[in-house]
Amino acid sequence: MRPELLFPLFKSAESLKGVGPRMMGLLRKLTGEHVIDLVWHLPSGIVTRQKIDHLLPDYVTGQVIVTVTTRKHHPSRSRRVPYKIDCDVNGEALTLTFFNGREDYLKQKLPLDKQRIVAGKLEEYGGVYQITHPDHILDVNDHADISIHEPVYPLTGGITNNMLGKAIQQALSFVPVLPEWQDPTLITREKWIDWKTAVMTVHNPTGEKDLEPESLPRQRLAYDELFANQLALELARRSMKRKKGRSLPSNGTLTEAVIDLLPFALTGAQRRAISEISADLTANYRMLRLVQGDVGSGKTMVALMTILQALENGAQAALMAPTEILARQHLEGLDPYFKQLGLKTTLLTGRLKGKKRAAVLQELAEGTIHVAIGTHALFQEDVQYHDLGLAVIDEQHRFGVHQRLALSAKGKPETGGVDVLVMTATPIPRTLALTAYGDMDVSIIDEKPPGRKPVDTRAIEIERLDALATGLGRKIAENERIYWVCPLVEESEVSDLAAAEDRKTYLEALYPGQVGIVHGKLKSDEKEAAMEAFKSGETQILVATTVIEVGVDVPEATVMIIEHAERFGLAQLHQLRGRVGRGGLAGNCLLLYAGPLGETQKARLKIMRETEDGFVIAEEDLRLRGAGELLGTRQSGLPEFKIAELEKCGHLVTIARDDARLFLEKDPELQSKRGNAVRTLLYLFERDSAIHYLRSG
Repeated sequence: MRPELLFPLFKSAESLKGVGPRMMGLLRKLTGEHVIDLVWHLPSGIVTRQKIDHLLPDYVTGQVIVTVTTRKHHPSRSRRVPYKIDCDVNGEALTLTFFNGREDYLKQKLPLDKQRIVAGKLEEYGGVYQITHPDHILDVNDHADISIHEPVYPLTGGITNNMLGKAIQQALSFVPVLPEWQDPTLITREKWIDWKTAVMTVHNPTGEKDLEPESLPRQRLAYDELFANQLALELARRSMKRKKGRSLPSNGTLTEAVIDLLPFALTGAQRRAISEISADLTANYRMLRLVQGDVGSGKTMVALMTILQALENGAQAALMAPTEILARQHLEGLDPYFKQLGLKTTLLTGRLKGKKRAAVLQELAEGTIHVAIGTHALFQEDVQYHDLGLAVIDEQHRFGVHQRLALSAKGKPETGGVDVLVMTATPIPRTLALTAYGDMDVSIIDEKPPGRKPVDTRAIEIERLDALATGLGRKIAENERIYWVCPLVEESEVSDLAAAEDRKTYLEALYPGQVGIVHGKLKSDEKEAAMEAFKSGETQILVATTVIEVGVDVPEATVMIIEHAERFGLAQLHQLRGRVGRGGLAGNCLLLYAGPLGETQKARLKIMRETEDGFVIAEEDLRLRGAGELLGTRQSGLPEFKIAELEKCGHLVTIARDDARLFLEKDPELQSKRGNAVRTLLYLFERDSAIHYLRSG
């Protein structure tokens, strides 16, 4: 149950004075529907209104006491003709100008010969001072209602800053004094104020510095949110560890046999990851581990060793990929090893239908198929496994958490469910890994297999496109393959397609019969056919939108041309570059750009030229783009933070993770005085689902 102390904060914002159904509809999109959501909606700017006694020629935002003298211009039918009211300020003339002004309203707000406080931007035109559409008009007795420093909030169409400011001030009146949930030593060290004072302070800035994420009150609130997030993740992790799992120890019969079959030695990073996973599988709790590896670091071999350890115990394994192309590629890469070990695999995708599908489902249920590789078809309701012990999920951020859970639920309850290994080739900045995947144990593969040559990366002005295209003949003569990636045009998918089709036509004229195309509008079998023609060498240039981004492996591909590279994010550019130079031949990545470039675009291209380290690139991408844009909050499972800006407070995430772990070591059931305060914190940031973990397990 949510503590009674928080009830007023979780009332509907419609309970506030002045918030009717229309404004409530807009608030739902802008802030959220509860009073607390308004409290979390922090100012993004500030207007400082100095008191003006004498009119100055400088443009200034201020507040001035006026006496209304005349109404010279009455409204006409033309909207362009303003309604003007003349006023006196200590013997000087000032005009108040209103477009579409309602006469009855203005007469009531600005009666003749009366004094009023007017706040707004003072301007001068041709020797005449004026304020257009004042922000505030108040009786002189209400001067306390105009703040010298007024916060400016992020808005949406239909809500003014004045309307939102009034609603937020009301919301703040419900903010209670709450018990302190932070470690007193930390508060002293960071010079933080208490929670309520921090909330009040951030909504009453007195200068630009107060708006910075580094300001102490904002840091305090960001840390509260990050601490709540880390507590919830740690409670989830502990709950998972408490769940009875199945011990799948390695006896070496399959894992050691496959090492003898490999034509190369595993890297130190691969061996380390395999060892960490093996320990998880051997333990009698359920595994939930994330393997992060840069492009081409050899995650597939780690997945193979994990699958074989599960199979050594008589269990089945499933490997789920986000697309059919990737699922087929995994099957092609792994099946030769499984066959030599006498193990049976199957491909299960949405395309498998009728009698063939029925036969596969029967073999899975009987246990004669040891490994199923496929797409989300692996966890459809009618798919039953004889004894599923392990689920490997490739490119986790392309699946929702519920899909992960659906696959892991396919195990036998009496054996303790399914161990889950999640893999991603998208290097995730440490800050994001801790906040998005903090409920998982993490293994990092940060070494590339020996013999992998660096990819030569260059940025080229788009004006040189013709010379570049005609120069590709040398690569084609050597039987090498070329990717030509066309940019996504944000307006519509139709223009994306048109751009790709135009480029194919252009290249086809230079290299007849050598050019294929892949884009999002193609059916999956058409995509497969285009990819297959490219892999086999039937076509040597593949024009594509970013559907070739993740995981596609063509050893002969040596050239990656990315048109309008300035439109892509760093992570995307890095993933695309990772498609070439995989077969022992040197790779080239050519970033075609159209100037002039903005500072962020210049920084991206510079980083791409300077480093191939995906983890360095990921950190830079976070710094340049921010967290929400980086992973795409909705599909990544990344929590949406209301206050914390991850790109600005990475050091706080690490402190919060360590603090959460230490605290839960001492008080795992949240029973102490601080423990009870921590419960309030979890409810405050709507991480209450974590409270259930205390009782579950």
